[in-house]
Amino acid sequence: MGFTEEMNHSHLTQVFESGSSGDPLDEILTLLSSIAPSYSQESLRQLHQEIADFFAGDHSEYRPSNTKYHNLGHTYSVVLATTRLFHGLSCEERHVSEETLKKALYCAYFHDCGLLLRNSENATTGAAYTKEHEERSILFMKRYLQEREFPPSFITDCSFIIQCTNLKVDPDTLAFPSEEIKLAGFVVGSADILAQMADRYYLERLPFLFQEHKEGGITIHNSAVELMQHTTFFYHHVIIDRLERVFFNIAEAMRTHFRERWNLDRNLYMENIDNNIKYIKTVALSCEDELECLQQFLRRKPPF
Repeated sequence: MGFTEEMNHSHLTQVFESGSSGDPLDEILTLLSSIAPSYSQESLRQLHQEIADFFAGDHSEYRPSNTKYHNLGHTYSVVLATTRLFHGLSCEERHVSEETLKKALYCAYFHDCGLLLRNSENATTGAAYTKEHEERSILFMKRYLQEREFPPSFITDCSFIIQCTNLKVDPDTLAFPSEEIKLAGFVVGSADILAQMADRYYLERLPFLFQEHKEGGITIHNSAVELMQHTTFFYHHVIIDRLERVFFNIAEAMRTHFRERWNLDRNLYMENIDNNIKYIKTVALSCEDELECLQQFLRRKPPF
């Protein structure tokens, strides 16, 4: 199915957020059928639902997710972005094995599960573990995979992939088991950044991120407005370098994806990020450090 460059804004928004049906799982499965026709769609559906159950607290050992920035919606958006990048790469004849694709998708689903609280933990919010949530996510996923008797090599490879979502980790210091696992790590790491910063409600969610940082003992910023003011510097001096140099500009495969899937020769993720950064500059200049002013600019309510 394809659209023209003149497609209206509502169609363009739906394509970016979920595809043609409004359900990101449908789009993920559609792309998987193109990338790896033999991939078990039923197993992916089951994983998709299990992650939803974990976040909802529908598991005997875990409490419902209570982080508003790193929530289920963010997880699903990272899975969609991951699948889109692999689709773009496959269209460029840069293929990975079905097993590597599976590992990457599992990691995209589990990469923030370290912010979920077990019933036995005393913290009042999962954000209390923000600083070490990547390591906790790896342990969470390890328990899940071991219970289902996945081979140790699968678990080891996944631990390398998830580490690429940690901005404090330099992938050059990781001894990746193979070039494919390295590529998978770069894809999931890129997808995590793109899904967050290209979100149509990214600015509205930044106060939630500030709250998570505050609850997690991260004291870099004194207010949500200050976090927003520093976001432009962070993007230009940290994120661009990570996407382009560290991750070998894997993000550009998004343009290939949208061209081949939707007949749109555009990288909608980077376009949305550019728009968000420009608007952040406007808000930051106007509001200085006034939360009430910030609320006047950010009137949209995220759907989840």
